[in-house]
Amino acid sequence: MVADQERTYFWCLKHHRVEDDTNACQWSDRLGPYGTRDHAERALQTVAERNERFDAEDEEWEHGTTT
Repeated sequence: MVADQERTYFWCLKHHRVEDDTNACQWSDRLGPYGTRDHAERALQTVAERNERFDAEDEEWEHGTTT
C-alpha cells in the first residue's frame, strides 16, 4: 500500500468526489493533481476563488478600475 504522502489526489468532476492516483477517472473529468486529500476536497472552492480574482484583475486591466 502506498503511503498518503506519496499519493496524488484529484477532484473528479464526473463523480463529485476525491480520487487518488490509483483510481482516478480520465484527465478530462478531473481537477488536480493535489498533494493532499484536503486540497482536492476544496478544489471547486479554489477554482471559484481564483476565477473571482482573475475576473477582478481583468476588469482592472480593461477599465483601469479596482473592486
